[in-house]
Amino acid sequence: MTLEEAQQVVDDWIKTKGVRYFNELTNMAMLTEEVGELARIIARTYGEQSFKESDKNRDLGDEMADVLWVLICLANQTGVDLTDALKKNLDKKNSRDATRHLENDKLK
Repeated sequence: MTLEEAQQVVDDWIKTKGVRYFNELTNMAMLTEEVGELARIIARTYGEQSFKESDKNRDLGDEMADVLWVLICLANQTGVDLTDALKKNLDKKNSRDATRHLENDKLK
């Protein structure tokens, strides 16, 4: 699925099953919440924290998809074409950061 297709699928779902988009501020708060849930799983899986019983059945991919879903909602309701935005961001990274990491002694 392309980003464009994902944006359309989310928009179709919102309009047929979700009634309407939550407002942008609500979605921003929800995005923050979803990133926190993702961070909890990462911290317990790859960090030093131990799993709580309620965390043991969480799926990393599902948590990432929750973050992506809300991000797509925000893009849709604010008129951002994520395909175009990602292309522009990659262009920026390729020009601004073309040698930055290669020249970073901390990464060698």
